[in-house]
Amino acid sequence: MKITSAEEAVQQVKSGDRVFLQGAAMTPNELIDALCNRHEELEDIEIVSIHTEGSAKYVQEPYYNTFKLSSCFVGGNVRKAVNTPNAGYIPIFLSEIPWLFKNNILPLDVAIVQVSSPDKHGFCSLGVSVDVALPAVRTAKKIIAQINPQVPRTHGTGIIHIDEIAAATEVDRPIHQHEAGELSEVENKIGLNVASLIEDGATLQMGIGNIPNAVLSNLENHKNLGIHTEMFSDGVLPLIESGVINGAEKKIKMGKIVSCFAVGSQKLYDFIDDNPICDFRDSGYTNDTARIRRNPKVTAINSAIEIDLTGQICADTIGSWQFSGVGGQMDFIRGASLSRGGKPIFAMPSTTNKGVSKIVPFLKEGAGVTTTRAHVHYVATEYGVVNLYGKNLQERAYALISIANPDFREELEQAAHNRFNGV
Repeated sequence: MKITSAEEAVQQVKSGDRVFLQGAAMTPNELIDALCNRHEELEDIEIVSIHTEGSAKYVQEPYYNTFKLSSCFVGGNVRKAVNTPNAGYIPIFLSEIPWLFKNNILPLDVAIVQVSSPDKHGFCSLGVSVDVALPAVRTAKKIIAQINPQVPRTHGTGIIHIDEIAAATEVDRPIHQHEAGELSEVENKIGLNVASLIEDGATLQMGIGNIPNAVLSNLENHKNLGIHTEMFSDGVLPLIESGVINGAEKKIKMGKIVSCFAVGSQKLYDFIDDNPICDFRDSGYTNDTARIRRNPKVTAINSAIEIDLTGQICADTIGSWQFSGVGGQMDFIRGASLSRGGKPIFAMPSTTNKGVSKIVPFLKEGAGVTTTRAHVHYVATEYGVVNLYGKNLQERAYALISIANPDFREELEQAAHNRFNGV
């Protein structure tokens, strides 16, 4: 491994290369910026990534003339670009992204990552974003890394030896953080409704944000909860400290918090650092439905942008506007439904921030169906919880109307009447 400047390290990238960028809290921004600064001397570079943090100059003018993004999950920094001809989104389950690299569907020339300082054996950690970064570094022809002593060393499989790294630069700065927001009254009600479904001994999957945190804040009287998830954040820490989350009844990695990435505060990263309780794996492992279902009472808590009266979930687009991505929602919804005593749950406010109902007669034109109606069981809003499993289309519609915002129930009832009575 050659330690050099970021500018010299990215000289490893040649015109025509396909380049992977590690994402989330671990985004290697210094190397990305150095690569973008070469835009006038390079051409035809394809960027592959999931959600990244930072400015993402490669989708901005004039850089997009050199770099073309193929994003497997869309974050705010590239959202506008992927809805133009200058970048693209690849619909794919998070569990299957590793196979794009392993099966040479998207063979990688270069992987650009951020890693911890090497240990005494020369191994660096991929930190809190092992997800698709691990299969990327295992298959790429060249690896460029920025070595950062502030990267948490994570237990699990996310390690890389210095001998595998073609070129590296050194940085010393905090990785990206995400601070939790204040919970609203609506979010607290949703959290309480969802928490009422969670049983002692359940294995939890949750995301980041106020609703997952609201759910977790209502679990202090539960026992023997476990975590097998694609990601986690600060909301789990009080429950781990109190012993509510101990993984005692899990079948896969008993006692361990299994995840492929984490995003949160510095307190979270300090907890994760060199902590054998945390087991970080690639997304092909964590999101494998066959593995998820082996845990008991898998309770998967996911969100939706809108849900129609038959139960179809749109969670990644607003009409035809690509907002986020398919991600791991289906991986865990299916895993939970197949788990013994499992509960797949969608939790969302009844209306958007603009006061528009999220329970709708039909999904918007162009909307993607992230989760099919056949996969949807529990739906929770601040007005209650319904279980659509085993219900016919008419029964589903009226169940969902019962947890819609009261301001919209009359028009939803009229839409249901028209639909099922052929009006």
